[in-house]
Amino acid sequence: MSQAIRYTRYGGPEVLTLDDVPIPDPGPGQVRVAVRAAGVNGIDWKLRYGFMDRGLSSAGPAGVGVEFAGTVDALGTGSGAGDGRWSVGQAVFGTVVSGAAATHVVADAGDLLAIPAWLSFERAAALPVAVGTAWRTLRQLDVKEGHTLLVHAVAGGVGLVAAQLARLRGVRVVGTASPARHDFLRELGVRPVEYGDGGDGLAERVRAVAPEGVDAVLDASGRDVLAISVELAGGPDRVVTIADGRAAEHGVRFSSGADSGADSGADSGADSGADTDADGVSPAEVFAEVLPLLERGALRVPIERTFPLERTADAHRLSEAGHLLGKIVVTVP
Repeated sequence: MSQAIRYTRYGGPEVLTLDDVPIPDPGPGQVRVAVRAAGVNGIDWKLRYGFMDRGLSSAGPAGVGVEFAGTVDALGTGSGAGDGRWSVGQAVFGTVVSGAAATHVVADAGDLLAIPAWLSFERAAALPVAVGTAWRTLRQLDVKEGHTLLVHAVAGGVGLVAAQLARLRGVRVVGTASPARHDFLRELGVRPVEYGDGGDGLAERVRAVAPEGVDAVLDASGRDVLAISVELAGGPDRVVTIADGRAAEHGVRFSSGADSGADSGADSGADSGADTDADGVSPAEVFAEVLPLLERGALRVPIERTFPLERTADAHRLSEAGHLLGKIVVTVP
């Protein structure tokens, strides 16, 4: 038997249960992975609350989790057994639509990437959503050397990756975060400002640290900051949110599954693991740049905390509370 975190009704973390389930069989073009770690993202608990109703009552129990790392456990036909791309026992990480918080998961072969020897399962499981979403939104905002980017919730997974990739490209970065994170952010070259909404002086705080103005805004917080973001950036076309469902009210682009096959977000969403994003860039291409940066320490994705699989509900509670530094990861023995 396998085990999986599931829920049969919408609600708080208490609806999650650790269930015994049949070990899934990989179909054509699929790979079964024995999971060692799974990332936690905001999309997990938003789905669990029913904010994005997927017909739970008619579909039966739903799994949670969209990103994972582990070892190849079985191969379906045409999934790499013949061409040597994947082999049983190989360390891999990747994404699925749901169900990553489990002892076994079945994924499309094209949605997997090999884990290099220097990268742990826990760190690998924290990467797909944060890196994929940050990469995509930076492309959508088209920030270039010399620009100033404002990132709301810059200390979360997507915010941190986006800020660091932008800095590496010569972009000035201003980021909202709780004061406890400001020293760490300054180490990364980010100009931190305290969280807030448009009515508590946030615009003034941003202007104080960015007198040159703001060229683009990435909202990874969903804290009712779109109106002030449009004002600071000079127009809605220079703002992208991955966390605020009221984007259309402000004329702002919501970067989601319509872009790359999945919802996304720093503590708010996730990529589904499509072979390519809206711009035709594959995860392999993205990580060909990102993995060397991680290996030499030029890009840092901290893990806020790890929880064992049976405590996934506690991991969700921490994710919902926010004010994280990096990612939360669930581990599987």
